[in-house]
Amino acid sequence: MIGFTPEEQMVVLLYSPGTRPGLIAELTAMKQQLTPREKKLKRLADSVLSKLEQITDEEFESLDFFPDASG
Repeated sequence: MIGFTPEEQMVVLLYSPGTRPGLIAELTAMKQQLTPREKKLKRLADSVLSKLEQITDEEFESLDFFPDASG
């Protein structure tokens, strides 16, 4: 299974509408709005998009991006 870094997980939490195709569309649209100075965010979005392309919708749905608050 593909692993996401904490930074990548945060991007997923911020941009995901709940589905893998929806997240791909949101990140693609977000990247188009970035300025040339926002290189780090572009690289982060590219990394998430690359990982999303390697998994199925079912695998995405099984991922838990919400940390367990119960400790």
